[in-house]
Amino acid sequence: MTLDFDLDGFIREKVTKRERSLLAADFERYDAELHARIDGKRVLVIGGAGTIGSNYIKAILRFNVAALYVVDINENGLTELVRDLRSAGEARIPQEFVTYPVNFGDRVFAKLFRAHGPFDIVANFAAHKHVRSEKDIFSIEAMLENNVLRARGLLELLTEAPPQHFFCVSTDKAANPVNIMGASKKLMEELIMAYADRIPIKTARFANVAFSNGSLPLGFLERLFKRQPWACPLGIRRFFVSPQESGELCLMASVMGESGDIVFPKLDEDRDMIPFEQVAVDLLHALGLEPDVCASEAEAREKCRRSALVHRCGSALVDETEAGGRRPEGGETVGNTQPATGSGISSGIPTLSTYALMNSRTNERSSWPVYFFESDTSGEKTFEEFYTPGEALDNEKFVNLGVVKNAKRRGLAEIDAIFEALRALFESKDVTKAKVVEVLRDYLPNFAHIETGKGLDQKM
Repeated sequence: MTLDFDLDGFIREKVTKRERSLLAADFERYDAELHARIDGKRVLVIGGAGTIGSNYIKAILRFNVAALYVVDINENGLTELVRDLRSAGEARIPQEFVTYPVNFGDRVFAKLFRAHGPFDIVANFAAHKHVRSEKDIFSIEAMLENNVLRARGLLELLTEAPPQHFFCVSTDKAANPVNIMGASKKLMEELIMAYADRIPIKTARFANVAFSNGSLPLGFLERLFKRQPWACPLGIRRFFVSPQESGELCLMASVMGESGDIVFPKLDEDRDMIPFEQVAVDLLHALGLEPDVCASEAEAREKCRRSALVHRCGSALVDETEAGGRRPEGGETVGNTQPATGSGISSGIPTLSTYALMNSRTNERSSWPVYFFESDTSGEKTFEEFYTPGEALDNEKFVNLGVVKNAKRRGLAEIDAIFEALRALFESKDVTKAKVVEVLRDYLPNFAHIETGKGLDQKM
């Protein structure tokens, strides 16, 4: 038994349900103008080792850029990015291609920016993106520092040598935010809009990136690789884009948008928004498994523990058969169970071939322990939205993208006032999460924080 799981194919068939990229028609419409705006340009990508940043790089390297500099604090991620780009052999990698494991808020970043600039295109993907980052006051301060306060320093640096295009990624959770991460991104949007008259600034709110780093769907595969049970919330619906689409969307927004634009994908709530439990069940079926529904985390862990014992027994049986053609008691000879080496995903799933083998005589489908639970954690929104009432929309410029055209613009003095309020709060001895929420709510009236007293770090 071999397993060859095509993750990209699964995303197209079961998650986005799009055989063709959502951005394909827009890339065709603007092909000549994209080449005119990208070819021969010097590009700086911040946070380029993450899922969205790396796919932005792959999208822009379809064009002939003159130079590409990539900055990210994830040194291993940068290493894999370089190996991926060079091994695939599809990207038009410029001679001047350098990666730096540097924090964009550090002094050394400003030095390399001035040394290697000016840059024509700058895209920033460095951000805290998880709702779980509001677990306590320390993680909240780190998130606001990264998503908002450091961004101010970057914008000031850019004014020294303004690029032709600057992009800073936002999130759908910035529309009517219910968690501090979403509020931080809304604050980031208003910060960059304050510079829109000095720097050509664009941003994008978009959906969950299917199987992105740190996402729940990728976590399903990681749990499988480690022979651990799954945990999945019920009733949490999300829009999804593929990793490729995430990079293409940001590229289109960054290069073809106008200063002050907030770009979002045109997705249909009834057709395109799907619950996480559907992704979980579809993924299990694609892997030849059925969900073994558990009533608790403890039950799911116990079932996985028992399955691990069965797997070890099955592996020993296979070893004996391969060595001497022995048969298990009362059964036929066991065949080869070497894992496939196709996609890179399959080679990490040692348990599946054994389970399938053990059930092959009865044609039973193997199962995997899953704990489905009602979501009760702070800041969890049950649905997604890309814009709010009162925001003026342009649905004509792009085929499959919409644009918010009248994003609120505040003066820098007003922006600085909220920054000072946050800094003063963090420096005080009695700072609490509730007080941070209160300060943010004063500044963002549509911030309706959902507080339950429980966080995702308390979940499996």
